[in-house]
Amino acid sequence: MQSPDAALRVVLADDHHFFREGMRELLTAEGIVVVGEAADGAGAISLTRELNPDVVVVDLTMPEVSGVDAVRELVLSAPDTAVVVLTASTDELDVLHALAAGASGYLLKDTRVDELASALRLAAGGHAVVLGDALRGLAGRVRTDDRPTDLEDREQPVFSGRELQIIRLIANGADNAAIGRELSISRHTVKQHVTNIFEKLGVQNRVLVAVYAVRYGLV
Repeated sequence: MQSPDAALRVVLADDHHFFREGMRELLTAEGIVVVGEAADGAGAISLTRELNPDVVVVDLTMPEVSGVDAVRELVLSAPDTAVVVLTASTDELDVLHALAAGASGYLLKDTRVDELASALRLAAGGHAVVLGDALRGLAGRVRTDDRPTDLEDREQPVFSGRELQIIRLIANGADNAAIGRELSISRHTVKQHVTNIFEKLGVQNRVLVAVYAVRYGLV
């Protein structure tokens, strides 16, 4: 897990050089250090082993080793590094496969840079992050999946009105900063509410909060 005082160290893996170059500049402006770049999954695995970054960001569609296969290998070979998928695909199965392979996050390439930076920091801190249309795609999958979840086996908690507002915003892909802006409350207050929600649900990431919201018709 990343030290709170250290700059976030990231490896970028994407087969498009110009995309990597642009992303490096954007992340650098957000105070994130890009320590390495790879053009394919095999390169991402090699660089991650060598550099031990806080986060490795991978595209799904790369030559030689696919993004999902790279995620799976990275999770096994570099357990202290968070793996985040950054892709153009909103396909619900792509989201599920990436998360099932062990990805800490699934983000889209049109994500705003401030949201991306925030998501990478959350991932480095041990949180699962799925934003925007990717989360809505996952939610759509949950709606059509009749299999029970662990959440349904537990006694259902009672939430305050503010907590319900935050659950709905999480399910719509909002990070803490966006929630704070929407509800006109501080990030610290948002974080306290999110922690309370996690504790009440017995979960440790925002994805499961979103799944709960969809299962119980909160969004």
